[in-house]
Amino acid sequence: MTDESPAWPLWATEHEAAANAAAQEYGTLALTAPCPSCSASVRPDQRYCENCGADVHPEVGPVARAGLTTEETVKFNRPKASRPPCVECGGEVDADGYCQTCGAKAPSARDHFEAVPGSWLAGVCDRGLVHNRNEDAMALWAASEPDRAAVLVVCDGVSSSQDSDVAALAAAERARDVLAGRWSNSSDDRRANSSDDRRSSFSRPTADAAEPDPLSTALIEATAEAQHAVIENTAPDSPNAASCTLAAAVVEDGLVHWASLGDSRIYFLADDAHVQLSTDHSVAEELIRGGASRVEAENSLQAHAITRWLGRDADDIVPDTGVFAAPSDGWLLLCTDGLWNYASEPTALAEQLQAASAESDEPVQIARHLARWANSQGGKDNITVALARLAANLNRTPQAPSDDLNEPAAGARASSTSVEEKD
Repeated sequence: MTDESPAWPLWATEHEAAANAAAQEYGTLALTAPCPSCSASVRPDQRYCENCGADVHPEVGPVARAGLTTEETVKFNRPKASRPPCVECGGEVDADGYCQTCGAKAPSARDHFEAVPGSWLAGVCDRGLVHNRNEDAMALWAASEPDRAAVLVVCDGVSSSQDSDVAALAAAERARDVLAGRWSNSSDDRRANSSDDRRSSFSRPTADAAEPDPLSTALIEATAEAQHAVIENTAPDSPNAASCTLAAAVVEDGLVHWASLGDSRIYFLADDAHVQLSTDHSVAEELIRGGASRVEAENSLQAHAITRWLGRDADDIVPDTGVFAAPSDGWLLLCTDGLWNYASEPTALAEQLQAASAESDEPVQIARHLARWANSQGGKDNITVALARLAANLNRTPQAPSDDLNEPAAGARASSTSVEEKD
């Protein structure tokens, strides 16, 4: 180690990794630098100068000499992130997540999070009031203006499986990244199209009706990648492997390509149209197909047991897919059963959305309203709401032929006979 005093700030200085490791292990912390205010010597572990009290660790910005600084030095000298005070008593929260004064557990960032990737797209994911952790997940993406394209993915971890909260979030993010990447990779083709047709080339219906829709294929591939993400985040020796549902949609203007696996749902809700696009893979849906009423089926003993899912023990991970053209301006809504439990019929859910829209037309405000409403109804499950404002599709691409909720959606396949207890 050189005898020359290192320049300020300490964490952006080229130090030898071995010296840092030794200082960290044995607590010698021999390196010092002059205080920028009074020039007194300050060690790397000190937040304030003992001579003048100056804050010698301002907010860390880009490392000025990142190419010369070892990663070990950056990690060693980086100030520790501050923790918010206890929401119960204002005391200090320890590293284990519990208040040192009253013992209350601090809320986790995973308990409630929001995403607003665009002015017309937003989502809210909330733990609810009963579950002790949030096993729902969402991942959203929006293209840069003027392109009006987005990806929405919602996953619901199976409560009875191990590490489903981690796996669900990994699955949602992986599927989003795959779909956003596919859209971005088509940008050159999109720009090459004439100005009167701005839809990207990979989502435009092919001339040969026998050819599969490219974006439906992309949704199936994204689901397969989400399956890999779930398995990667599942302990190999787990006796009850992590599993989750998946609902995904890619939006281009008023055209929606969607995929679903499990019982997270996809709706189109407007003043003149209330349509559930996806069909649940659940015991309740099987009962409905067998002739039971929706109320009877959804209140049965195994109503929330799903028949298809993502996970190491899944038999069938190919999702149902479909294409929907918005007949009028409205909302695309992806949600978990923490919301639709309390408003299963599209008309009932549309009423709640309209009530939320009366207070604000901002997607994130509407999503917050719906999550709060679900909590006001009991909040018995985790709640996820992802919303995209759609404009009417003027190209009139054929949409789902029926909104009869007692019939499988177009393209739906028969569910497998295995059952996963979701709650």
